[in-house]
Amino acid sequence: MNIKRDQDIASQQLIQDAVPLVLSYPKVPLTVDCVIFGFEENKLKVLLIKSDLKIYKNKLSLLGDFVKDNEDLDDAAYRILKERTGMNNVFLDQVRVFGKPDRHPGGRVITIAYCSLLNIQHHALNIHDHELDWYNYHAIKDLAFDHKEIMEYCHGWLQKNIQEHPLGFNLLPDKFSLRELQNLYEAILGVTLDRRNFRKKFASMDLLIDINEYEQDVSHRPGKLYKFNFEKYEKGKRKWVGIDF
Repeated sequence: MNIKRDQDIASQQLIQDAVPLVLSYPKVPLTVDCVIFGFEENKLKVLLIKSDLKIYKNKLSLLGDFVKDNEDLDDAAYRILKERTGMNNVFLDQVRVFGKPDRHPGGRVITIAYCSLLNIQHHALNIHDHELDWYNYHAIKDLAFDHKEIMEYCHGWLQKNIQEHPLGFNLLPDKFSLRELQNLYEAILGVTLDRRNFRKKFASMDLLIDINEYEQDVSHRPGKLYKFNFEKYEKGKRKWVGIDF
């Protein structure tokens, strides 16, 4: 048994230099698309921009661009968002890769979707090029590329997350009514919730602080105002089982 010869053969089978190997791979462009949801006036909205491709003339698209060769994916997402909107204080979550071979009319392009949910009143758009603006999510019929598919997937991801984590409370005023809270969940989940069951659910979680104040200057009967007990949630979040409507 020649151990040295066997070792030499094994070493010859190993790839000694990774650079030529990678250079031999197919070159597929990589992009990032940002799906930015916003909440305003009891409506779920999404940030869209007019496509600059002739094939998609007058169609809206998500905010996206190519990832630079030396750029981390997260860094690319934040760069693209800032270049398109001027915003730099938005947290982005990486959601999913989309890579159908025909998703781009110019050839194969793989994209990574990033998502965020924010209060529109707290995040001013500093750039408005190419009709960049907030659009009512439920009124969007068509988008450029496969961006409607990406947007709808991210909406499903958002619906799941808002039931598993108390994300929505960051979109509300510091003091809010149960009506405002229900409006928020209905806008994001796209359903009408039973008022009694909704309030019973949140009362059972014991995370709302009754501040003994009422709404003012409203056209309906003033409702009680509450605050969310973030401190209590942080202490018990390991036991948090989500909100099942």
